[in-house]
Amino acid sequence: MSTASHRISRLEPYLDRPEPAPTLLKMLVGVQLAGFREDAGLSQEQAARALGFSAAKLSRMESGKGRRPPTETDVRALLTLYGTEEYAVSVLLKLLQRAGEPGWWQRYDKRLMPEWFDRLVGLQEAAATIRTFEIQYVPGLLQTASYTRAVVERGLPNASAGEVQRRVELRMRRAQLLSRPDAPQLWAIIDESVLLRVLGSREVMREQLAHLVKMAGQPHVTLQIVPLDVTNASAPAIPVTYLRFGGLDLPDVVYLEHIRSANFLEDRDETEEYRLALDRLADEALTPRESLRLLRGTMEQRYPAREK
Repeated sequence: MSTASHRISRLEPYLDRPEPAPTLLKMLVGVQLAGFREDAGLSQEQAARALGFSAAKLSRMESGKGRRPPTETDVRALLTLYGTEEYAVSVLLKLLQRAGEPGWWQRYDKRLMPEWFDRLVGLQEAAATIRTFEIQYVPGLLQTASYTRAVVERGLPNASAGEVQRRVELRMRRAQLLSRPDAPQLWAIIDESVLLRVLGSREVMREQLAHLVKMAGQPHVTLQIVPLDVTNASAPAIPVTYLRFGGLDLPDVVYLEHIRSANFLEDRDETEEYRLALDRLADEALTPRESLRLLRGTMEQRYPAREK
């Protein structure tokens, strides 16, 4: 078996995933298209020109971006140009077909799922490791329903009750990712101020902190708190989500969220800066054991259970 065919054989398990993973599959198809082009000794410009594509179109196909996967006609044309073996062609076309199946999150109203958010959820569903740093709220994957409701009502004070409920349901569905047998490793770093900021009510906060204690006990969840008395912490000024995909030749992705948009960074020099920043922050934060002690102490002292 050739090196290229061996590379493709590693993708076969993704043909049988019970839940479609369109974001991942588009990226995998794109990475393989780029690999076969390079094996053929062609630049993007040369390959695009040979088939009458624009260089931007081919770049978009190879990056796996956009809501829709490339067409089968275009992918076949590229693989024919590259002289790709039939086995590899068959696997890639099957992946492409599955990439066209909607993920569960794509069944929600587009008002709740703008394109940038659609991509984030798809990437999280596909990731092997998720690292996140939060300075304002509990990370979304670790929120309770009541806490999420308080966050939504605070951020969208004019939203209808129905919209608030749909957003809460969406967040809770996303959180099920951590309950899957193949759940990703989650490494969350939270500023201590998040624990002190009352959202909803003190009862809501007690429930949320109790949930964090529970999740921190899971083997695939690492939770660290940056205490307020660390005055020189090298914390980024905005929340950061860092995604890795585990041995699939896919680039790491950094997600930076703004009020109504987001940036996705894939350039290795840029993502490496954020990886190092998160490493430094983890060194400055409390250890997981110390963080758990702080969580429990804050819950009991600041949000004591009400006597019945």
